[in-house]
Amino acid sequence: MKLQDLDIIVTSPPAPGWGGRYWILVKLTTDDGITGWGECYAASVGPDAMRAVIEDVFTRHMAGESPENIELMFRRAYSSGFTQRPDLTVMGAFSGLEIACWDILGKARDRPVWALLGGRMNDRIRAYTYLYPLPHHDLSQFWTSPEMAAESALDCVSRGYTAIKFDPAGPYTMRGGHMPAMPDITMSVAFCRAIREAVGDRADLLFGTHGQFTTAGAIRLGQALEPYSPLWYEEPIPPDNIEEMARVARAVRIPVATGERLTTKAEFAAVLRAGAAEILQPALGRAGGIWEMKKVAAIAEAHNAQLAPHLYAGPVEWAANVALATSIPNILMAETIETPFHSALIKGGITVEDGFITPPDTPGLGIDVDEALARAHPFDGNGLHLEMQDAPCDYVNGNSFAGGAPLKTE
Repeated sequence: MKLQDLDIIVTSPPAPGWGGRYWILVKLTTDDGITGWGECYAASVGPDAMRAVIEDVFTRHMAGESPENIELMFRRAYSSGFTQRPDLTVMGAFSGLEIACWDILGKARDRPVWALLGGRMNDRIRAYTYLYPLPHHDLSQFWTSPEMAAESALDCVSRGYTAIKFDPAGPYTMRGGHMPAMPDITMSVAFCRAIREAVGDRADLLFGTHGQFTTAGAIRLGQALEPYSPLWYEEPIPPDNIEEMARVARAVRIPVATGERLTTKAEFAAVLRAGAAEILQPALGRAGGIWEMKKVAAIAEAHNAQLAPHLYAGPVEWAANVALATSIPNILMAETIETPFHSALIKGGITVEDGFITPPDTPGLGIDVDEALARAHPFDGNGLHLEMQDAPCDYVNGNSFAGGAPLKTE
């Protein structure tokens, strides 16, 4: 059994586009006709450029190889260009291809991927979700309304969720860390207060920031949120400054989480060594794939840390997250996005019931990708999957961030 053919589909979820502007799906086929699906979560270049990178990584390091030889192919990609260091774009390409290899291996052996990773450790996986607008909410006002957020939180709890994430502390600016405006701190506190009052102790609060603050600013905001006992404080400063993130972790009585923008064990291990975070959030379509994150889970276990795989993408990456989460002892929870398009794209192969995911028993990733549906929604824009704003923090007129799905204006 050898890897033979590669197909790449860039599909765009319908508005409002929860999960980003587009998802890069890869389909690998072996010389004996077995197909496997993966998803590349690499967003620092556009999809046309990324398509070329994926094709190059496959042709150069994987074509003609047995899908079993994941370690060998990883080392080829990791070492490419005489580097042997983490590379966000190359590893993003490899990650999706690696996920597809696991899907192939599971199908070839008629076993779920989690069974090939050490077996079923967890019969079900705790899920969490972002707070999204309800049908009657005004989309333009939702992101700055503690009252609407509290309504959405109650809806999530009524559906069984025991953890909910929100991030009212915008803006997300390309300028690096900034000191939060006082109104941003006030709004963040108001969100925590309103949601905590609405759900009580029925759900954990997960506070997101996307790496936007200076160390001092992150400490100021984090200490203001402490009375509401969030379960985590997500990436409070830019993720490339581990020592400063460790300073935040020591100064704030909320566990720090990070990892959605990191790749390979080299970066995650450095976070753990520095004491910068206790919860790791790898995006498996970017971080090196399933096998590399199985290693990260073991390193985290030795540091008494947990994993909460990140998802702001499509359901194929989610299926990979679920396979990993099923097999490790230190899973905390897994992010989920429930939309009709997410479900339809994998024909309902994995679902959330009463706030938990039941791992599929079907071979491979346990999903059946609707290829026709994916091709029927091509991405025809020119933006990136997600984008930071150019403008700095506004200390006069206030700030807001309209969720993780950019408006489709291209």
